[in-house]
Amino acid sequence: MLAVRIPNSVEERLDKLAKLTGRPKSFYVRQALETHLDEIEDTYTALYRLEHPARRWTLDELEQGLDRQG
Repeated sequence: MLAVRIPNSVEERLDKLAKLTGRPKSFYVRQALETHLDEIEDTYTALYRLEHPARRWTLDELEQGLDRQG
């Protein structure tokens, strides 16, 4: 179970959509999460990697297997 606070304007839109279609509001919240969660994860992963850069390997180093050495 998850409780989420959303702005009144968003809830009003969600209410209208639910009444229009006969589906529960939770259906649309779940659908929105499933549709956009990958994008949100990718964004935050990219931002984290920009802030915490890791070791980069050249093609020559990869071909020599240096990336596998401790």
